[in-house]
Amino acid sequence: MTVSPHRRLAAGATLIAAVVAGVAPATSAHAAPSAPTVPSAPAVTRAATPTPVPAPDMEGVAAALSAAMTNGAPGAMARFTGPDGVQVRTAGVRDRVSGAAMDTRARFRIGSVSKTFSSVVLLQLVDEGRVELDAPVNRYLPGLLPDDRITVRHLLTHRSGLADYTDKMFAQTVPGFEAVRNRVFSYQELLDLSLSEPRTTEPGVAYKYSNANFVVVGMLIEKTTGKKVGLEYERRIIKPLKLRNTSYVHPDTRIKGLHARGYLHPDEAGAPLVDSTEQTVSWAQSAGAVISDPADLNTFMTALMRGRLLSPAMLDAMTTVTPTDATNTRFYGLGLRRYNLTCGAQVFGHTGTVQGFYTYAFATRDGRRSLSAMANTSNRGAANTALGGTLEAAFCGKKPAAAGARSARSVPVLPAEADLPERR
Repeated sequence: MTVSPHRRLAAGATLIAAVVAGVAPATSAHAAPSAPTVPSAPAVTRAATPTPVPAPDMEGVAAALSAAMTNGAPGAMARFTGPDGVQVRTAGVRDRVSGAAMDTRARFRIGSVSKTFSSVVLLQLVDEGRVELDAPVNRYLPGLLPDDRITVRHLLTHRSGLADYTDKMFAQTVPGFEAVRNRVFSYQELLDLSLSEPRTTEPGVAYKYSNANFVVVGMLIEKTTGKKVGLEYERRIIKPLKLRNTSYVHPDTRIKGLHARGYLHPDEAGAPLVDSTEQTVSWAQSAGAVISDPADLNTFMTALMRGRLLSPAMLDAMTTVTPTDATNTRFYGLGLRRYNLTCGAQVFGHTGTVQGFYTYAFATRDGRRSLSAMANTSNRGAANTALGGTLEAAFCGKKPAAAGARSARSVPVLPAEADLPERR
């Protein structure tokens, strides 16, 4: 386990460490937006004395990374930003062939964390009056969907009822992946795969995670702006926030520069790992094809929570969440997850699963603290669960002495809520 200082301060699915329901949302101050398309935010008074927050338990973070390796990840890393600066931890290797150590400067595929990028772009269009959240999708894309009741909000909250085409696509993990590794899909082809399946719920009735929702979000962005979604990411998020290691790479299969290689676990017990680093990710596109690094993810989530990307009203709408299960332990807003931790802290962000990579990118509602974490494996839910332990350690700090020493196994966790089907 190594500690490496980082010079930059910055910003289906998954599971987390212990969740406690019923904690009131934190208030946040909104800074003036930096993106040219966002209206100026009115000033919000900040509390004179900030609420004390626990120091991150970086030993607990390191234990969670080790647990991810114990459960099948070749390597893992985490980067925490807070009032006292940046702290990082790494474990294992980023390349099994060369033996190169995991490095927090390395880029990787962030999977469904891309959905938050797509949501920000679409919500900026709502801020600009070009799209309405509660308008039917068919108003903007006539005849696209078979039900005029499906609204823009239903897409962003996973309540449209559109089936997730990846369930069938990746029913067999490695054969499914190899069949699409180098394939280039159109948005319409992906939507057609979804529409060929029965709908999962009536519009607005229930949460059901589906990549098809964010395929349609990408179509809405491109129809409204007349530009490719990658260009809108660049203009509205990447350039304003100076995210130097973030890019939308489609359909190129490479991750340029220093990067971690991703390893996919096959369905068969004992079968060798598959190097899944190079792929088009065309099966996901605006639902999951962004590449980034830990520092850029910290910057992005921090800027989002501080109001630099959306108006105060739109950020409030994005962070207004509803439960995603019957136990009220998981929540989803507009392209954004919320987790309630054991210490009462609430964190907002997203999880990502793409072949070879698990990702967490979360921040507190005031944007004062953020964590990004990655393990370079997938299709191994236990590794994903272990990686989620970084949230509890980072945002809740060390447990009181009476509670006993923290270990990765001592942190209660929820079952995985996968962005992609988990077959093991």
